[in-house]
Amino acid sequence: MTVVTVHHAKTHLSKLIAAAERGEEVVIARGDKPAVRIVPFEPAAKPDRKPGRLKGVVAMDARFFDPLPEDELRLWEGQGE
Repeated sequence: MTVVTVHHAKTHLSKLIAAAERGEEVVIARGDKPAVRIVPFEPAAKPDRKPGRLKGVVAMDARFFDPLPEDELRLWEGQGE
């Protein structure tokens, strides 16, 4: 484990990042108290998405694409009650 001060971390950040990427534990301390740990970034797992999964579950008829009535359109634009 590598423990360094904030000042040392500021001047050697690139080296500390490289050490963390190699799997070393890097801790930055304020004075003699550990404050943070540098760890490699792990991207979140992507959700299992499949196009068309809602086919048949969600249905829209042809009216979906019709223009909104004027009074409702004004509400959407913030001009109504």
